[in-house]
Amino acid sequence: MADIETDPQIAEGTPAEEAPVDVDMDAGEGEGEGGAGQEETGLPEIEPEEEKRVTFLDYLKSPIIAIEVGTGEDQTILHAHQDMLIKSPYFAEKCAEFSEGEKNRRIYLPHDDLTATGSVLEYLYNNEYFPRRVSPGHKSSEVEADPSIPFPDNEGESLLRHARVYTLADKFRLPALKSLAHSKISKTQSNAKGEIAYARFVYKETSAEDKTIRKPVAAFWAQRSHVLRHQAEEEFRTMCLEFPQFGFDVLTIVLDNKEKTGAPRGEPSVSVPASGRKRARVSQG
Repeated sequence: MADIETDPQIAEGTPAEEAPVDVDMDAGEGEGEGGAGQEETGLPEIEPEEEKRVTFLDYLKSPIIAIEVGTGEDQTILHAHQDMLIKSPYFAEKCAEFSEGEKNRRIYLPHDDLTATGSVLEYLYNNEYFPRRVSPGHKSSEVEADPSIPFPDNEGESLLRHARVYTLADKFRLPALKSLAHSKISKTQSNAKGEIAYARFVYKETSAEDKTIRKPVAAFWAQRSHVLRHQAEEEFRTMCLEFPQFGFDVLTIVLDNKEKTGAPRGEPSVSVPASGRKRARVSQG
């Protein structure tokens, strides 16, 4: 048999049953109630609080905020419930400035578009805005027609409506609304003049770092400029002179593509990087 190591204290004559043992004086407390080894914290058990369900009625009970949009004769006052507005971090910060019990609660938006602001408020209440997607919840869904837009849409109003919502969504820090507006842009039909109006807005109102909306504009014109510029040649020329970055971006995509495809000098490129649009727009004449 293997040798068994002997406890020095036992070896020196200390009886095994009298060997020093560390005893937890509290270990036996409560054994009669909870059984041996059950720990007692001395604190009452706390039931986890159930998260209170917020209803639409709760939103409607919140204070009414007056939103002044525009200035002078063009100023319009809109109203919305505070608890709806604070879904936006921008509005949440503004509402945090109101004192408790303050009745005259106002937010000023002197430089923002009225229709786009209305669309943002519609989104905060309904998670959608007009014109809506035909199949809600599907980014690839077509967008319903807007009878208020003239035909042909030479001013690009159908595109500008969503572009203005996009820029406001960026200001109000609503990324889901930005994504929604951008998806609607990709499904909106227009013609050459409308496309130029839209491109002008994008290059004027968005930052150069915003590739999400700028790159598709440049790619769209790089792919179709040899056709569309003849339908709006003067507008295209003015756009390139007014926003040299636009002309440079379009030319860069065309030249980069020629290098990739090896197209001979002077011949049009066959393949152009995707513009980000789900399908080509139908010309409105």
